[in-house]
Amino acid sequence: MYPELGLYIDGKWRRAEGRISEPVINPATEQAIADLWHASDDDLQDALAAAKRAFSQWRKVSPYDRARLLRKAADFLRGRRDEVALTLTLEQGKILAESRGEVDAAADIIEWAADEGRRTYGRLIAGRTSDIRQLVVPEPVGPAAAFTPWNFPATTPARKISTALAAGCPIVIKAAEETPGTCVEIVRAFDEAGVPPGVIGLVFGKPAHVSETLIASPIIRKISFTGSVPVGKHLTRLAADGMKRVTMELGGHSPAIVFNDADAAQAARILVGGKYRNAGQVCIAPSRFYVHSDIEDEFVSAFVAEAKKLKLGDGADASTTMGPMANVRRLDAMDRFMSDPALGGETLLGGARTGNRGYFYEPTVVHNASDEAKLMREEPFGPIAPIAKFDDFDEVIAKANALPYGLAAYVFTASTKTALAASDEIESGMVAVNSLSMTLTETPMGGVKDSGQGYEGGIEGIEGYLNRKYVSLM
Repeated sequence: MYPELGLYIDGKWRRAEGRISEPVINPATEQAIADLWHASDDDLQDALAAAKRAFSQWRKVSPYDRARLLRKAADFLRGRRDEVALTLTLEQGKILAESRGEVDAAADIIEWAADEGRRTYGRLIAGRTSDIRQLVVPEPVGPAAAFTPWNFPATTPARKISTALAAGCPIVIKAAEETPGTCVEIVRAFDEAGVPPGVIGLVFGKPAHVSETLIASPIIRKISFTGSVPVGKHLTRLAADGMKRVTMELGGHSPAIVFNDADAAQAARILVGGKYRNAGQVCIAPSRFYVHSDIEDEFVSAFVAEAKKLKLGDGADASTTMGPMANVRRLDAMDRFMSDPALGGETLLGGARTGNRGYFYEPTVVHNASDEAKLMREEPFGPIAPIAKFDDFDEVIAKANALPYGLAAYVFTASTKTALAASDEIESGMVAVNSLSMTLTETPMGGVKDSGQGYEGGIEGIEGYLNRKYVSLM
């Protein structure tokens, strides 16, 4: 039911052999389900050396041949979809329906990257005289190091691995120690597809030590990180010493604005689905709600009614509609938000831990929290929804833009004029209007301000792994 864990270095799996280990915990039961082995310093150096050797060959493999291997990996992953989804639920907590959807999305991402890698075109620039040809040629930037979080342990590693490989770059990936099994399965799919040794390395260990070791190596030329703002800033500073390219997909605090011409009940239904997906542990989840005073009462009533329908429980239970939080740290964080002296407002639903086993926190709704509350200024990354009212366009745009984050934003309105005006004025890398449609395989994902730099996904994601060389021929 749960895969055998290990490090994947130079095409081979490495397991115990005297290495330090830590337990992997099922967040629904608080029981250990496996031991995870940490990479030693020798393991890390072996992974780096293997990536260096592999780069000299992998960069020469044609995009068509790279694409064939990636498509095979996607097929292998689809063939084990249910087993991988159960692994994901056991170690991360999200419900099986969400886990299956995530594995499907991971396979789609790999397949899309395979095809997009075949379209990494250069261009010809007209010369100023007839005997000159000027070319712009795409080249892989070099071996990459990637660091992935625990909240989406299938799609995030799949996106980083497949994008790097499609561009011609080997990659050493440090997946989250709390959710290792899913990434092991992702890498196994690439291994079974026939990706050559050294093109992918998978390591685990103390995050600070692993990241500092990999980033400091002159072998690594590209860094990709998904996670918190403070850690992303730290890794960016480390990368700057080697002038290494970075992609940073960091945290946010996504405003959801509901204007007075929107269907309040429909908006509430959609936003509840987005807010409580994966127990709110989603970087692009709507996380602070601004509702026009004309429809505030109707929206709040509908939102609370929808949230009450959620069934909290073990994600492996088919009847569960919201699973546990991934770790006890998230429970402690929810307690800090709710015990904040500046919170204000009224708690209309939830507000506490529940049960005597597992990391469960009630779906929570706070009405009219203070603008100074931590809940309104810091990303909750959990199942707490603060709802506030507004009266005019400029007021709500100012509130939406008041924080140093700019990852995702949501707008609900029946007016095309309002939708366009809001999407123009909101400082965010992504805006969805009247839906939660965001982060598809073919679309770029990235933020502005403290929410990061660079993009994952889309043609923009591939570009992050390519240099552009100018060649003048006479």
